Amino acid sequence: MLKDFVVEALDLATNVEEHLLTLERHPDDLEILNAVFRAFHTIKGGAGFVNLPAMVSACHLTENLFDALRTGKASVTPLAIEAALQASGFVADQLNELSNGADPASLASMPQDLEDILTQAIEGNAAAPAAAPAAAPVAVAAAPAVAAAPSAVSTPSANGGASVLGADGSLDWNALYQAVSGGAGDVPASASAVAAAPVEADAAPEESPAASSHPKSLPSATPKPAAPAAAQGRRATDNQPGGGKEESIRIDAGKLDALLEVAGESVQAANQAAVLLEKLQQFKFEGTAASLMSTLAETLGRASRYSSELQRATLSTRMQPVGRLFQKFPRLVRELAKDLGKDVDLAISGAETEVDRVVVDSLYDPLVHMLRNSLDHGIETDRGAAGKPNKATISLKAWQEASSVMIEIFDDGKGMDPDFLRKKAIGKGLIGEHEAQSHDEALQLVFLPGFSTKEVASSVSGRGVGMDVVKTAVEKHRGTIRIDSTLGVGTRFSIRLPIELSIIPTMLVRTAGAALALPMAVVERVVELPADFDEVGGAPVLRDQGRPLPVHSLAGVLGYEPGSERVGIVMAVPHPYILGVEAVEGTADLVIKPLTAIQTNGITGTARSAEGELVLVVGLSFLLEGCRSSVKAVAQV
Repeated sequence: MLKDFVVEALDLATNVEEHLLTLERHPDDLEILNAVFRAFHTIKGGAGFVNLPAMVSACHLTENLFDALRTGKASVTPLAIEAALQASGFVADQLNELSNGADPASLASMPQDLEDILTQAIEGNAAAPAAAPAAAPVAVAAAPAVAAAPSAVSTPSANGGASVLGADGSLDWNALYQAVSGGAGDVPASASAVAAAPVEADAAPEESPAASSHPKSLPSATPKPAAPAAAQGRRATDNQPGGGKEESIRIDAGKLDALLEVAGESVQAANQAAVLLEKLQQFKFEGTAASLMSTLAETLGRASRYSSELQRATLSTRMQPVGRLFQKFPRLVRELAKDLGKDVDLAISGAETEVDRVVVDSLYDPLVHMLRNSLDHGIETDRGAAGKPNKATISLKAWQEASSVMIEIFDDGKGMDPDFLRKKAIGKGLIGEHEAQSHDEALQLVFLPGFSTKEVASSVSGRGVGMDVVKTAVEKHRGTIRIDSTLGVGTRFSIRLPIELSIIPTMLVRTAGAALALPMAVVERVVELPADFDEVGGAPVLRDQGRPLPVHSLAGVLGYEPGSERVGIVMAVPHPYILGVEAVEGTADLVIKPLTAIQTNGITGTARSAEGELVLVVGLSFLLEGCRSSVKAVAQV
């Protein structure tokens, strides 16, 4: 039950933070006020049930504050928002500790400074010291009821004795909330009191003197009578044949990964079986053998179709909206902008865009680095002098583009000066005098380890490690990142990532006797290569559709012995070029196994072809950068 509570409460805590930041901009929005109140009230009820007294105390004080705000006894002030954000942060920290396996008894008590700021917010916004004592008579009144019927109920219940367990045995948090809070007008007082009794008894011995003045599991505001009735109706329907069912369940991520592995292998096995069958059908079969071959072909086709459906369905279970990640950033931007003395608004769009959960989980740190970079380096301190509005804007958006997900951060700040970046990199000894000559190459210098434009490191930036970490994290998931910047206009960071990590559409090619796969995301078309090329600066060039494109040998850039490469693949990348190979053998959706034990320049993983042959998968970022491993490698050369 503790695990279920933590999962549900973390979602509520994250939403509370988002609501508070919205409330700061729209202080008259009563709907948001009510939503925040209900969230803290619900978390308090669950925390009381699983015996987390510090969390109950923090939620109770915050609940008192929002009761005053929503009833009009107080107005929304910066102090109230700050106090609520600190309470939300304290609750989230405790929930994260529990999620990481901490013992509930080891959690810290509510900090005195948190209690002080909440009390100040309550007393400063309204003559509301009465808000806390208001709940005391309720608690006292409940005591006789508890004493009168301790043996009447042996398990926590709510709504007149309904079980807190759902039909499938999972915890029904609506019923549990009512059981703990006892806040329903149509619930008998004795039933509510008896349900709350075990919580009060368990929590009491651990209360600190400071926290004991606040009720631990009883609400301080008037309850919503419709809520318990709705909860009763829903559970009654769920218990009836043909009634409503829960639309989602929680599954351990490791089980999903194992299922995806099996689904991928089943598709590979079906593909290999199809190739074998095709070879068998080249022989002549008669009589019973011919009939068996026909039946085998039909059965194999069905098995292949079902295995592909299984694979697609399994992949969809790993997809999550990036909004789950984006909603963590408004508070970060707000607090950092406040520390830097800047007025910044974060605009988020495309939060519903879905991507592999592994990508969602791993993108937090890179996006934090980029947002901090935009706030510290990009946004001007004196925007009026630059003829811009005082409030700056950072936009964070996501969208799907073909088989990739694009994530973009744009700030309307001062932009980057390529010449200044080159001078800094040369001065730090990161590149030579004749490197990074173009505008784009100069901008990419910020990804070099050790590069920074700050002379003195601050608590925000200046140590030259952040953007290198960003590039490494993105490329780890076969992604790419680019920078576009215009002086006086702003800077844009663009991240391209595969929608899902395990299976990618590829073009199968062969060169120097090796089987290789190129991601279809960067393949434009296939052309025939001539025996002789024109040259520019000693490098081969082929005119394609009126534009001269450089030609690279795939064998040469990967370190193979170059052979006779008469097939060219036009690469759809920011700076197009042609990649020469010996032959193109078709396309296939491959299950990629990442390289973990070794690092090979240009190769990101391995796969099995339909014939069972081992195929090396060429990295997307390697191809996007013109078959160069990174700016870092160029600098070392």
